[in-house]
Amino acid sequence: MKRSIAFSLFSLALILCFVVSCTKDKPVTSEAALNETAREGKIYSVDTLNSRMEWIGYKVFKSDNTSHFGSIKFESGELTIHEGLLESGKFVADLNSLENIDLKDDPEQKLKLETHLKSADFFEVDQFPTASYEITKVSPEQQGDYNTLIEGNLTIKGITKPVQFRANVTVTTKEVSIASEPTDVLREDFGVKFQVPAQNGVIKNEVTVQLLVKALEKV
Repeated sequence: MKRSIAFSLFSLALILCFVVSCTKDKPVTSEAALNETAREGKIYSVDTLNSRMEWIGYKVFKSDNTSHFGSIKFESGELTIHEGLLESGKFVADLNSLENIDLKDDPEQKLKLETHLKSADFFEVDQFPTASYEITKVSPEQQGDYNTLIEGNLTIKGITKPVQFRANVTVTTKEVSIASEPTDVLREDFGVKFQVPAQNGVIKNEVTVQLLVKALEKV
C-alpha cells in the first residue's frame, strides 16, 4: 500500500514537472493579434551589433530633464523580404543589456538605475531575460514621414499585447534597415507597475520606444 502511494505521488510530480516545462516559454497572458504574414522570401538576420531598441521614461511632476533614456540590444532576429518588400520578422531583445545613457557621467547613479530597472520592481530580468516583437502585418504608408506601418505582438514579462510602429523600411540586395517612429507603450499593460512617492515625481505609464534595426542577407 505504501509503495503504491509513493508511486502515485512520484507520478504526480512527473506530470507537474511536464506541465511546468511545457508552459515555461509561453506567454503568461496574451492578447496577441492574428499573424497575417507569410514566410516566403529571402531571409535576413538581424545585425545585433548594429541594432537596438531605444527607450525614454518620464516623470509626470518633473521636467523632461529628470527623465531617463537608454537602449536595449537585440539578442537575435530575422526578417523575411518578399519581392523587395518586408513580409515578416521577429526580434528578441536581451533585457540584461538594458543600459541608461543620460547618467553616463555619474557611474554610481547609472548603475543604481540600471539595477533597479532590471529588478522585480520593473522588468524582472532574472525571470524574464528577454522581450520579443513579432511582426503580424505590414502595410505601405502613402503619407507622412514614414513609408511603412508595422503591426505586431510585443511580449514583455510573459505578457503579449499588439503594438504598431510607423517606420521607414529600406531594402537592398544585401541589407534591410528599419527605423521606427518613437512610439509610446503603456508599461502597466505589461505588468510594470512600480511607482515612487508623488513628491519624487510620479513615473508616467507611457514609455517611448523606437526600433533601429539593421539586418543582413542570410548566407
